[in-house]
Amino acid sequence: MIINMVQYAVYLDNISFSYEKHAVIKNLSLRARPGEHIGIVGGSGCGKSTLLKILAGLYQPDSGEAVIAGERLPEKIRKQVALVMQNNSLFPLSIRENITCGHPVPDEAVWAACQNASLTQWLERLPNGLDTNVGERGNQVSGGQAQRIQIARALCKDAPVILLDEPVSALDQDTGRSVLDALCKLTDGRTVIHVTHHQETLDERYTIYRMEGGRMVRG
Repeated sequence: MIINMVQYAVYLDNISFSYEKHAVIKNLSLRARPGEHIGIVGGSGCGKSTLLKILAGLYQPDSGEAVIAGERLPEKIRKQVALVMQNNSLFPLSIRENITCGHPVPDEAVWAACQNASLTQWLERLPNGLDTNVGERGNQVSGGQAQRIQIARALCKDAPVILLDEPVSALDQDTGRSVLDALCKLTDGRTVIHVTHHQETLDERYTIYRMEGGRMVRG
């Protein structure tokens, strides 16, 4: 059967991946159309994070085919995706530099991203605003603020595919709820792959898959 890959934002066909001969992903296939939201649930060690790194263009599968937003080469795939991680993945730079990643982004676009990431009220209270340094490993900001900075970064990148890796797992309930609200604005209208231990964080927009032992099943 001939499949028209143009209709898919994410197209994985029979991919496998191993670490030092240990098979982590085994003959896995996944399709997501533009704007579709996919939730992937599973325990630690089931291959979720490895799968996300393949989708992000950070790893190449050992076999099979991975096409993300029409791209096959990892360096081109990386331009088509935005990744929001569970851990604090900030650079020891200013908030502005963490959002723009050194790219020339107009101030109005940065502030619009901050508004949608629910950052502006906090930023307006800071003496140096966007030019505040987040510290080594982001140790000058809270976990919720770090997550919202990541979301603002993803909004500025304006990528068609959003990858989420347990973005609220390390946050308290109230902070997690506010970050989820910001994520809703980020993911609206975009293709989303969200990996999590906690299915309850996935709303009715998501098609749910369960991953076990490097394989994936629906529901």
